Amino acid sequence: MSEANAQRQRADIGAQHKWNLDDIFTSWEDWQSAYDDLAAKIETYAGYRGSLQQGAEQLLRVLALADEAGQLAYRVWYYPSLMYDEDQRDNEINAKRQEVQILIAKWQQAGAWFNPELLGIPLEELNTWLEGSEELAVYRFSLTEIYRQQEHVLDDSGEKLLSYSASFNSTPSDAYAALTTADMSFPTITLSDGEDVKVTYGQYRKILSTRRVQADRAGAFEAIYDKYGEQINTYAALYNGVAQKDWFHAQARKYDSTLAGALHGNNIPKEVVETLISATRAGVEPLKRYHRLRKKMLGVEKYHLYDSSIPLVESTRVYPYDQVQDWVVDSVAVLGDEYQSLMRKSFADRWIDVYENEGKRSGAYSASVYGVHPYMLLNYNDTLDDVFTLAHEVGHSMHTIYANRTQPFVYAGYTIFVAEVPSTLSEALLLKHLLKLNDDPRERAVLLQHAIDSICGTFYTQVLFANWELEAHRLVEAGKPITADSLGALYTELLDAFYGDVISIDERYARTWARIPHFFRSPYYVYQYATCFASSAKLLAQIEEGGTAGIGQFLDLLRAGGSDHPMALLQTAGVDLREATTVNAVIGQLDALVTQLEVELGQLENPEPKT
Repeated sequence: MSEANAQRQRADIGAQHKWNLDDIFTSWEDWQSAYDDLAAKIETYAGYRGSLQQGAEQLLRVLALADEAGQLAYRVWYYPSLMYDEDQRDNEINAKRQEVQILIAKWQQAGAWFNPELLGIPLEELNTWLEGSEELAVYRFSLTEIYRQQEHVLDDSGEKLLSYSASFNSTPSDAYAALTTADMSFPTITLSDGEDVKVTYGQYRKILSTRRVQADRAGAFEAIYDKYGEQINTYAALYNGVAQKDWFHAQARKYDSTLAGALHGNNIPKEVVETLISATRAGVEPLKRYHRLRKKMLGVEKYHLYDSSIPLVESTRVYPYDQVQDWVVDSVAVLGDEYQSLMRKSFADRWIDVYENEGKRSGAYSASVYGVHPYMLLNYNDTLDDVFTLAHEVGHSMHTIYANRTQPFVYAGYTIFVAEVPSTLSEALLLKHLLKLNDDPRERAVLLQHAIDSICGTFYTQVLFANWELEAHRLVEAGKPITADSLGALYTELLDAFYGDVISIDERYARTWARIPHFFRSPYYVYQYATCFASSAKLLAQIEEGGTAGIGQFLDLLRAGGSDHPMALLQTAGVDLREATTVNAVIGQLDALVTQLEVELGQLENPEPKT
């Protein structure tokens, strides 16, 4: 039995497949010392209140201290956080993690004075300081950004008052997390072969993607959606709390809408989201075409969204982790030797926690630990999805590496708006590489379906989510009630707009919004998956068409970190998301892939049995 498929205790996993947190701290004693140092720096920072008027040297002193504390905070936070994700049953480590959360909240309160005090200095005077100090000039973009947002910054007392809300802003999200995890009692169903299965989130996905009998997929869908239905009014109340919180902060900071408040920080025009939604809704025909093909191949009388995960072509192939590393590295050869070398280092130096173990956090992520290196969490299980997830997270990590080693700390982090661009591009390059390695129609069909499903899930579904989220917030802004019925009706309307009569509608679909954690945890986040997908599609075309110029534009985007507004960074790289043509590139890509899939399926002598 492979290490990926075995039932694992963490101690049974080889060291080469576990991340090495000693690169952050070698002991809890070292961590505690750093924690105490961070607490002291926060206290010192608070003591600088009222000092900025002293001049350029004092401003530089304050900024340098903030950078020192910020760099230290990365390590102090991630050491217990990453260790907790190894086994989330460990309450002792979770307590240390919460200690850091509390300390960072105190830091936010201790630093609430900075922006109002800086704004007390005339911009003309600040520019004089910047011109006279090369060291201070490094902070020009970050400082002038505060002035740009001046109309949305409150006075000292107002900012301090808002800082107190930090401790309970996450309450709806925390309650949602508890309701959907710790307090969730998963239903059990009996499948067509007589097997009783508890429909956990993982089992739900597994049933939808592996059970070829439609009744099994329907049973799992009905069971999990009925479970959400039992508390649908509670979910609606929690979402109302999220939307009301967003509207409160938007009004407090004098934005005309929650969307404007969400976009202003990164200087993103509202037309980006509006163009994304309108262009996508106008380009749903390739999406419908794919699902018509699926309905035909599956041979079902009625086609539901719970039928959209079952493979059209079965493959028993497994993808051992130690084998696929070379594929991922080889796939990015076009980006240069240095890029490949850095990627190999991430594999060799134990930056990745590879396999699932009891208690480990689910999913996958790349964590930027400034001053150390990125860490990646996987739950690798030898599947094709896992291969692309690896490529995705390594793409994030490469972004972090290039940004951190090029930019000063203040600009080393990059915004969510560009975060998914290199990760999505990494997946696209891997797809092209794997298609070149395979001439078997069955294997090519498997790869093409994976790529198509990625566009459907990462682009179309996220735009639908973004459309729903925008309209739900507009209900609050218009003073209209947020109820389970109104949220459900909105979601059903959007299903019709995106899928039309291609899918059969079950009344339970109206509860789908309650199953989307991003709605509760990260409002106005999901649209960025789609914009990043569109951006990466445009960049991939430039790399293929422009040779070294396109490669240079992409690498410069990674190196830029957060040194400018994300729209400006993307425009420098040749991508303008205000144009519908950027969105249409993805729509055209899907249309071409569906055509390829039709060709490969047509060459198969033995299609899969009907469901």
